[in-house]
Amino acid sequence: MKRIYSSAHLYGRYISVILRSTMQYKFSFFLMVTGRFILAFNGFLGILFLFSGFSTIREYTYGDILLCFSVIQMSFAFAECIGSGLKALSGMIRRGEFDRILLRPRSPILQVLGTKFELGRLGPMITSVLTLIIGILKSQAEWNFGKALVLAAMIAGGTVLFLALFILGASFCFFSIEDGGILNILTYGAKEHGKYPVDIYGKRFLQVCTYIIPYAMIQYYPLQYLLGKTEHWQYGLYPLASIVFLAVCYLIWLLGLKNYKSCGN
Repeated sequence: MKRIYSSAHLYGRYISVILRSTMQYKFSFFLMVTGRFILAFNGFLGILFLFSGFSTIREYTYGDILLCFSVIQMSFAFAECIGSGLKALSGMIRRGEFDRILLRPRSPILQVLGTKFELGRLGPMITSVLTLIIGILKSQAEWNFGKALVLAAMIAGGTVLFLALFILGASFCFFSIEDGGILNILTYGAKEHGKYPVDIYGKRFLQVCTYIIPYAMIQYYPLQYLLGKTEHWQYGLYPLASIVFLAVCYLIWLLGLKNYKSCGN
């Protein structure tokens, strides 16, 4: 417990330093947040324009799609905010900076996470909150305390899932120096395709997103429970599968770390 507290305290110090550094240029920060808010808002406009010509998509209403959109967008924004340091690992290894991290008596992954904190993701988060409110009001869901907990679990599970994918991508750097750019399909691609329930892409795609990369566990299945399309209340527990996926990705990270060879500087 003491070790966990110490790690959390250290990470808090990292964030504090980054916050003070970022706030030295407040206008630049404001422009960055505004720009990213506009980019994320375009996704909402795309859904709005789509439903100007259709009333439903596979029995999903405008509010249902917004609910799905906001969960994925908010999860990705949180994960990218926390895990943006992992995306810089490739450059750290090439420049020999990762060697210094290994010499310090702290967890390497914690130090990598602490190198960067993407405050610009506040823009998409604002968009996500707005669309989430509209989705809650206009969806087919009949809300109660239990379903509110499921919604919170979907966002938390999605954050863990995307963070796990960032760890998986960073782990490739230990084997190839370059980051696993192909994994952008699984992160940024999922953020785009996750605007809609996974089942609209077909049965095969749903199976892949259930058994290989478990997007459906934090999006499709709990959404069915929220919208009253199934009586299986267990679907509300499926976001917990993201913890298992995180553990698997962390094991791959440890394997890569064990086989790490310095590039010098």
